[in-house]
Amino acid sequence: MPAPGEPVQLLPRALTAQTPDPIGAIEIALRSYAGAAPRSAIIAVATRVDAPAIRLTNAQWVIDAQAIGRALHLERVTLVNDYTPVAASVTVLDEAKGDLAPVGTFPPPKHGPRVVLGPGTGLGAGALVPVEDRFAILATEAGHMEFGPTTDEETALWPHLERVGGRVSGEVVLSGPGLFRIARALAAHRRVACPFTIPNDVLAAAREGDGLAKDALSLFARFLGRFAGDLALTFEASGGVFIAGGIAPRMVDILQAGGFREAFDHKAPHEAWAKRVPVYAIVNPEPALLGLAAIVARPQSFVFQSQGWQAT
Repeated sequence: MPAPGEPVQLLPRALTAQTPDPIGAIEIALRSYAGAAPRSAIIAVATRVDAPAIRLTNAQWVIDAQAIGRALHLERVTLVNDYTPVAASVTVLDEAKGDLAPVGTFPPPKHGPRVVLGPGTGLGAGALVPVEDRFAILATEAGHMEFGPTTDEETALWPHLERVGGRVSGEVVLSGPGLFRIARALAAHRRVACPFTIPNDVLAAAREGDGLAKDALSLFARFLGRFAGDLALTFEASGGVFIAGGIAPRMVDILQAGGFREAFDHKAPHEAWAKRVPVYAIVNPEPALLGLAAIVARPQSFVFQSQGWQAT
């Protein structure tokens, strides 16, 4: 990790499907790194971290801390949930520097719990809770909670939504694949052909004025607002809610258009409280890396669940 004040050095990205395993991916990334050999690693993984060797939720990799440590001659390997560093990042992200885009109008943030969530390949979520002079980071699997309709319009749409494992969870609709499912369900409900083949098609078509794509994105924003508002209630997130992931930065204007915030605030009997909760879209492209850097630079400031391996 860099010394305090030095920028994070980014290594090349690689798709899990294009590399044989985690060790191979790390070795490929390190080919372009000319610094001193790393002595330890902290790895954020998109699944529950309850053992030192775990399988990713949305990929075929097994992340084995011991195997990685021995193959790369490291002293220590630490595994954390992928939303642990995203939660840590909100301690260093700055609206004035363009890291954050406000969603709605609200008073200045209070000192209190903060929630992070983000639709991407899946739906990650976590919380940052101040405890005396430290922050407790709570990784969650909230994206797999059940998600259902609340209006007649949504109820009519629900029979057309693809189920995953027989369920409609938050992740089923609030993810890249989820956006695609919403568009296909809308098309089926309207008895029209769905012209899209991947989630990016929906985003691109909406920018070009396609009605089906615009309606799908509008529903997506409403669903995301409802889910984010529920998490705000769950954690009493007076410190704010932060929307991360690969999709939110590409649709900030849609999140700001009103449907997201309306659904977020619709929390009777706590609407007045919800309207005061700050909500930001994280537009900094690398919040997780900034969060990892914050954790490594100030380990005494954070408490979080982890698993790992250490050489003896």
